[in-house]
Amino acid sequence: MKKLLAAVAASLLMASASAQTVPAPTVAAKSWLLLDATSGQVIAAQDPDARIEPASLTKVMTAYVTFAALRDKRLTLDTMVNVSVRAWKVDASSSKMFIDPKVPVSVNDLLHGLMIQSGNDAAVALAEAVAGDEGTFVTLMNRESERLGMKNTRWANPHGLPDANNYSTARDLSVMASSVIRDFPEFYKIDSIKQFTYNKITQQNRNRLLWLDPSVDGMKTGHTASSGYSMIASARRPNGNAGERRLISVVLGTSSDSVRTQESQKLLNWGFQNFDTVKLYSKGQAVSTVPVWKGSESNVKLGFTRDVLVTVPKGVAGKMKPVLERKDPLVAPLARNSQVGTLKMMVDGKPLIALPVVALDEVQEASIFGRAWDSMRLWMQ
Repeated sequence: MKKLLAAVAASLLMASASAQTVPAPTVAAKSWLLLDATSGQVIAAQDPDARIEPASLTKVMTAYVTFAALRDKRLTLDTMVNVSVRAWKVDASSSKMFIDPKVPVSVNDLLHGLMIQSGNDAAVALAEAVAGDEGTFVTLMNRESERLGMKNTRWANPHGLPDANNYSTARDLSVMASSVIRDFPEFYKIDSIKQFTYNKITQQNRNRLLWLDPSVDGMKTGHTASSGYSMIASARRPNGNAGERRLISVVLGTSSDSVRTQESQKLLNWGFQNFDTVKLYSKGQAVSTVPVWKGSESNVKLGFTRDVLVTVPKGVAGKMKPVLERKDPLVAPLARNSQVGTLKMMVDGKPLIALPVVALDEVQEASIFGRAWDSMRLWMQ
């Protein structure tokens, strides 16, 4: 199954490369990436694997690990957390939600303080609540990143204050962002809240797109003197007759708050205006039924283990034509979900996307007589 998923990923990379028939916009950032989270395709990017300092974008992984603890019932939103002096004293010049060692605070308030107010004190308090101490929590952050496939990321703390061992990339951050939305949609809603009041102090969400674009519902900003201004933004807009589609932009290392907002909006608008996401096939849908030799069944249905959605330049979807390439002859036994061919979507005679096709059912070997008969038939062909 892992090999099959890798093949699917490779096919989407091929689709991403083909999508570049639409010129990418110029973005005033050190690196950037635009992901269609609906199809899983990278639409466009510049230096997406360049190592950067993630600053407060780190807090998205802190939230992810905390959400996992809530899912696993190791905490609840109502759990009251005693504030340590370490959390209270975190860099006084940095962003804080102003928790107090004398006043326990709920996990729910800490998550709001983390994602809306970008509180570094909230990050430390959550780390201690989930894992007992920061070091153990950071181990959990790195473990989750590795599981999600974030190959060029390392976390050194839960808040993103400068540390040489705290780094990531635009590509990895897009994986992290899409994972939060996919795995914890009920908690992701916090990111869309425009302001939060704690300890009689009201602070606004630093994601200015929440005021400028009603389709934007998250996710996080970051800034340090050394990293510049960065933002992960996500938006949902109608996708014709196919419901909605979601895009995630990652813009890193801009010169100001206004520039990161402007460039993130530019990327999102460009992606929605120039591309469509279309559903080609449903999970388990048979795209073809083909002969099987020496099997308990004479035919097998071919299809996919998941819904197949692809992102293509506008106007291309209607031109795609499927061409199935099989590994003939198909000889039993065949395992269910084993790859038996490739479906290529052609446009003007050129392959746009190549997708691995699998056997939708298991086919066991036929009896000795059936195998002998098919062996003779194959020999005569």
